[in-house]
Amino acid sequence: MYTISVRRDFTAYHYLVGGNWGPENDKHAHHYGVQIELEGHELNRYGYLVDIVDIERAFDTLVRRYEKNTLNGLKEFEDLNPSIENFSRILCCGFISTLETKNVKAVKVKIWEDDIACASFRQEL
Repeated sequence: MYTISVRRDFTAYHYLVGGNWGPENDKHAHHYGVQIELEGHELNRYGYLVDIVDIERAFDTLVRRYEKNTLNGLKEFEDLNPSIENFSRILCCGFISTLETKNVKAVKVKIWEDDIACASFRQEL
């Protein structure tokens, strides 16, 4: 299986809801690191799973939606705790909706909210 990954870093805000998590219940920023990984069995005629420029273009568009915004106020987080688990699923599904290739069989998004904590979501296509 081939894989190709692209990583971006950006800052966004959130506050956790539904429990008592101390300072995490107050609005605060995270410097998120996000990696999108695409998997597939076959390369195209150029020897690519997907052209990295196309991945970067789609990923950058997706990141701009969240960068410097408060996640809690966005429609996709309505009635959701903006955890990194939920955020990884939302980013993965958002990226998949822009994907235009038959070679990709799965997409995985891994997101770090600091140097030690990360979560991921993987969707088979």
